[in-house]
Amino acid sequence: MADADLLFPTPEGLYCPVGDFHVDPVQPVARALITHGHADHARSGHGTVLATRQTLDIMAIRYGEGFAGSSQVAEGTIAIGDTRVRFHPAGHVLGSSQVEIETGGRRFVVSGDYCRHRNPVAEAFEPVPCDVFVTEATFALPVFRHPDPAAEIAKLLASVAAFPERAHLVGAYALGKAQRVIMLLREAGWDAPVYIHGALERLCRYHLDQGVPLGDLRSATDDTMAKADFAGQIILAPPSAFAATWAQRFPDPVIAFASGWMMIRARARQRGVELPLVISDHADWPDLLRTVAEVDPDETWITHGREEALMRQLTLEQRRARPLHLVGFEEEAEA
Repeated sequence: MADADLLFPTPEGLYCPVGDFHVDPVQPVARALITHGHADHARSGHGTVLATRQTLDIMAIRYGEGFAGSSQVAEGTIAIGDTRVRFHPAGHVLGSSQVEIETGGRRFVVSGDYCRHRNPVAEAFEPVPCDVFVTEATFALPVFRHPDPAAEIAKLLASVAAFPERAHLVGAYALGKAQRVIMLLREAGWDAPVYIHGALERLCRYHLDQGVPLGDLRSATDDTMAKADFAGQIILAPPSAFAATWAQRFPDPVIAFASGWMMIRARARQRGVELPLVISDHADWPDLLRTVAEVDPDETWITHGREEALMRQLTLEQRRARPLHLVGFEEEAEA
């Protein structure tokens, strides 16, 4: 059978007929293999879900214990129909994985979302040589060259030092980004409490339970604290909270946002961001190209992002590539 008969896109998501399963399906299916817990990859309502223990836990936190008919922890090599499946670290968020599928004498790796920068809250990305590599393309344009995250955190701390009378509100998505920003702050020497919005609390507590040393976390909605008490403090919240009256409880807040998209200044201005922090949990342009070179597949399949730009570059490098045009993945979700 041709590769395109062993794994191919459907309206539900990427489908492997010889194993009768989908990878990161966007609609409920009988059997789903999930790369990580972000909502555009991990949906509820599947019959059976196979994922890492941490991803299963995160899905239960987000959707409730009954998020699927049944679940199985991905450990070692698992036989599903005429396939052999293994999960490998992706470096994206806690529990994130690439799915390796062996069938018909061919090896496919569906990488999900992945990050090649050091990420203190996730296992480092593991390059897996394969015949077909399915890669994301979220930041697949030459303009996206992400800076050192530690340098971005240094900008935040410099602003806190320069404006001690103001609070600093940092927009950070609930899974992965918030915890990474906290860990980067701790590594930079910020020993003070970090205040967090209620929407971040359960996932932050789960990271603490998993041994991620986030340090002293406190509720940003503590009614015993006056507005002036938040001067000089760092508060993390989902970006949507900044448009709510909730943000008005802090003194003259500096609005920051941690995202790879903050490299595009127009996006920062549109969001009213005073302090853009270019911190991404995705591979940038150089890392996408480096990863394909390391994995060295016969063919690269490209999905959710700048498919055409990456395909053209790989073609110029005399590598076979094609876009999958999968639907249901949000460009800006948790980037």
